[in-house]
Amino acid sequence: MQDAFITGSGSFLPGVPLDNREMESRIGFLGEHSRKLKALTLRQNGIRHRHYALDAEGTPQFTNAEMAARAVEAACDAARRDPVQLQYLACGTTQADLLVPGIGSAVHGELGGSSMEISSHQSVCGSSMMAIKSAWLNIRAGQHRIAAASGSEFSSRWFQPDFYRAIDFTSMSTHQAMQYEFLRWTLSDGAGALVMEAEPDPQRPSLKIDWIEQKSFADRFPTCMYAGTRSNGMEDYRPWAHYGSPGIAYDQGAIVLRQDFELLDQMFPVWMGYFLEVLDKHRLSPGDVRYFLPHYSARALGEKMKTLLTHSAAMIPEERWRNHQQEVGNVGSASIFLLIDRLLREEKLERGDRILCFVPESGRCLASFMCLTAV
Repeated sequence: MQDAFITGSGSFLPGVPLDNREMESRIGFLGEHSRKLKALTLRQNGIRHRHYALDAEGTPQFTNAEMAARAVEAACDAARRDPVQLQYLACGTTQADLLVPGIGSAVHGELGGSSMEISSHQSVCGSSMMAIKSAWLNIRAGQHRIAAASGSEFSSRWFQPDFYRAIDFTSMSTHQAMQYEFLRWTLSDGAGALVMEAEPDPQRPSLKIDWIEQKSFADRFPTCMYAGTRSNGMEDYRPWAHYGSPGIAYDQGAIVLRQDFELLDQMFPVWMGYFLEVLDKHRLSPGDVRYFLPHYSARALGEKMKTLLTHSAAMIPEERWRNHQQEVGNVGSASIFLLIDRLLREEKLERGDRILCFVPESGRCLASFMCLTAV
């Protein structure tokens, strides 16, 4: 097994950054409750700016695949490679542009250039690390010497008011409406990518991928963040394609994106337990970590993470945390790519610096960790 190194990173954030006052110009309001829940959500997530791939008239300016391809091109530029040199491409997303085929085919089509092996990874935030691990293992096994991985999201198109016309918000409590509104005022659009090679760049800092750990806990939880069914309850669970037609699924509210906050709260101890397991397995002390790159959906959840880590004696010093979600929004599967790209561009990495990445996913409870070393 040979080593694999991140030699280039890239980001693509569509349009200009929008502040909190401009959000409704892109995604609108759902009803009387929307203004109140927007303010409540923004206090919790701490986001001040985000990017949307929709213009002020609601017209898409890019596709998901186009944004991913732009990020891959930027990562290739940083690695001083032409995309035509790529031998393997792994792409992750929450929802691709098409039901069929996969996001990998779409991104490869946008890149063009040459034939290559691809893989598509569809989950929520964790699809990012699935794609990264796929590319990493292909290089480790000697199957390829140059690979790219991407994560991309076009969440705002899910948040148009017409998507919710089948939902009766007038009879809902604030708590019930929040399962729809929180994600609308938190998620945003964009893409990030990494280039990996079998050798580090001899002239600039590269990141050696030491290990990647990922585990699903779907055996313990029903779906928490979901779209394509009316309910996450196991008794009346029915996928959208089982409703007879897409129109019937829409009319019965099976298309919209939801978040179950009671389930989300139950996942934190599971994630933190896995965190301790991973640290023990790799004999990694919190003090060994020079930079900690955690992805979390809201500032309030990040604070809860800090509390649990402190109580577990596994808290990485807060000054070593790096998260710029307040500036770019929660970009789902693209987030960890954006964090790594910013780290490489803005921090003065020194040889031997250890970087720990953490990506929890609430879809059905999953967590991923990646350890990097600057070389």
